[in-house]
Amino acid sequence: MKKFEYKMIDTRDVDTGGLFKGRKREDVEKYLCELGSDGWELVNVDFRELEGGSEFAGIMKREIMF
Repeated sequence: MKKFEYKMIDTRDVDTGGLFKGRKREDVEKYLCELGSDGWELVNVDFRELEGGSEFAGIMKREIMF
């Protein structure tokens, strides 16, 4: 049976206004690609484009290898 671990990403939990505050869409895509290269898969997302930046909240998962 496969087993998974999960990671929550939420800008509201990060000090100084959030991880993605003032960042562009390309910056968020780059960050997600980095997580993907580490085996993480985005399974749920709430992404909002705002004037001057983006907000992002999501859940990532990856298979636990034994």
